[in-house]
Amino acid sequence: MKTSTRTIILAGLGALCAQPTFADSFSDAISEGETHLNLRYRYEFVDQDSFSENANASTLRGRLNWLSGGYNNFRGFVEFDAVGEIFIDDYNSGMGTSSPVRSRYPVVADPNGTDLNQVYLQYSGWEGTNVRVGRQRILLDNQRFVGGVGWRQNEQTYDAASITHKFNDNAKVFYAYVDNVNRIFGEDVAAGDHESSTHLLNASYKFEDTGTLTGYYYGIDNDDSPGASTDTIGVRFTGGTSFSDRPVKYLVEYARQSDAANNPVDYDADYFRLDGSINLGQVTAMAGYELLSGDSSMGGAAFRTPLATLHAFNGWADQFLGTPSSGLTDTWVGASGKLDVWSWKALYHFLDSDESSADFGDEIDLSIGRKVGENYGVLFKAAMFNADAASFVDVTKFWFMFTANY
Repeated sequence: MKTSTRTIILAGLGALCAQPTFADSFSDAISEGETHLNLRYRYEFVDQDSFSENANASTLRGRLNWLSGGYNNFRGFVEFDAVGEIFIDDYNSGMGTSSPVRSRYPVVADPNGTDLNQVYLQYSGWEGTNVRVGRQRILLDNQRFVGGVGWRQNEQTYDAASITHKFNDNAKVFYAYVDNVNRIFGEDVAAGDHESSTHLLNASYKFEDTGTLTGYYYGIDNDDSPGASTDTIGVRFTGGTSFSDRPVKYLVEYARQSDAANNPVDYDADYFRLDGSINLGQVTAMAGYELLSGDSSMGGAAFRTPLATLHAFNGWADQFLGTPSSGLTDTWVGASGKLDVWSWKALYHFLDSDESSADFGDEIDLSIGRKVGENYGVLFKAAMFNADAASFVDVTKFWFMFTANY
């Protein structure tokens, strides 16, 4: 954790200790605390044409956290993660976290390591307001711009001071100042720890029986990765209606981005997304379109989302973790539903360049999973990317995951 955030946390704890009845109340807060353990095992297989060998990654993540009881509207939270390889370790975990001999394998970005995932002090003494200072999870909207990369075994968290205020049941605003991003590669490599001076502002209003309007500004000043320094301002609307008595949901979103701070590229770029789904009873049909504009003549002037949960977008094969310099359009159709106790989902993506409408490729994504009792779950998932451009290769991925919560 960076010095500025740690100083604020210690100051807050000091103020808590200064309360006259601290000893007894602190004991109560400790005894009323809640402890939780999560175990997540995952096997990931990757067949990528540009590598001579396939990746086989078998990893287990243990997550232990503790939330204190309340005292004078304060609560504390601490969470540790430990990720380890078990059974099979034929994969490259990326960004220098693996030995050079593993460079012959495709990347599965789940390095070994133990991390202080979250630690924060929270205050909720002002009506409708929650203040949180320390290392924390920040998940905004659908995580297209700011998220936790929860699919990977080591989560992305933020050293930040944040405030959420609910004016009423319909209106709320969130603001955070972030001075460090703890990325999925861990603190042992430069790519895993990015210092920043970042402002995240997100405000929403829910219209009764219509939908929710959200406006946001994300000003990222990344000291360690200048190309990620961006100013993004946008608006989104999520709503629902009915068609022939069938529930319909939709999303419309637009954002404008420009370079910021020390970014070496001078550019402006656009983002647009349109989603829709209709519940047909046993099956929900869905379709969508997403645009991240780009201009290859301007040295990589494409719309960027450096804090996003990228695995959730543009195909699960993760071939578009960075926007191509010519931009990207993703047109997709899909369906989801239930088979007895199993939940399933199928998606088909058409992935093209924004600048020239060149065909990058297409992808099929499939998943099926279920809960087992109250505490367990299993998931099977696959992604098959078929490349149609010289800059991409065919990729097939398969996952099996088992989770346990206590």
